[in-house]
Amino acid sequence: MSHLEPFGARLRRAMDERGPLCVGIDPHASLLGSWGLADDVAGLERFSRTVVEALADRVAMLKPQIAFFERFGSRGLAVLEKSVEEARAAGALVVMDAKRGDIGSTMAAYAESFLRKDAPLFSDALTVSPYLGYGSLKPAVDLARESGTGLFVLALTSNPEGGEVQHAVREDGRRIGATMLAHLAAENAGERPLGSFGAVVGATLGDLSSYDLDVNGPLLAPGIGAQGATPADLPRVFGAAVRNVVPNVSRAVLSEGPGAAGLRDAAERFADEVRTAVDG
Repeated sequence: MSHLEPFGARLRRAMDERGPLCVGIDPHASLLGSWGLADDVAGLERFSRTVVEALADRVAMLKPQIAFFERFGSRGLAVLEKSVEEARAAGALVVMDAKRGDIGSTMAAYAESFLRKDAPLFSDALTVSPYLGYGSLKPAVDLARESGTGLFVLALTSNPEGGEVQHAVREDGRRIGATMLAHLAAENAGERPLGSFGAVVGATLGDLSSYDLDVNGPLLAPGIGAQGATPADLPRVFGAAVRNVVPNVSRAVLSEGPGAAGLRDAAERFADEVRTAVDG
């Protein structure tokens, strides 16, 4: 079996060459409607193909949200399989936004669905939930190391409800979100130029100086655009770790469709703004 270069190294190169930006592929019903597409498999396929053809040869990362494909059953998943394959062939890294989390053989099966080389939905990285305990992710961590893929672990999410879990204080005085970040720093120790185990950290969270975000891995940052954060906010939120931030922009780019030129212009604008903010 041929081995991929580790995800972290591939992502660092893509960010440097293409700009630090991840664009979501989120074909929800209202967005399909705004593009003049029906909320059916044909609309889903047209939407996904347009996004991939417009952006996969120029953005660092694309992030399909699996739920919007699963709602159409097996035909929706067939569209997703083709989208992932074509996006990777065009040079984009694909992070599957599936937020999987379970234990034992079930977690291993989830990991194999997305991180095993010959899997129909094989992706460069997968979003996972650690809230059955970080150790429950071990099957996914092990397979990611073996296959050269990566994980993005939910650590400090942008939804308001997340705080009741992530900011909760453990018996040792450390907050749960900080515990997850510490686990990731341990996974990435010694990796160069960037570790493959990243955190999801919301760009809308304001001052995070009380958390150590320097996990030597990528920080996938939702919240830019429609949720109210701007690229200029990134240095204030992420501090010294800002160079490893990959902002995720979905609606603010996708709303510029259905024309490919509008999608490209929006993605290029955000990538330039992020690069300017990071470089200071």
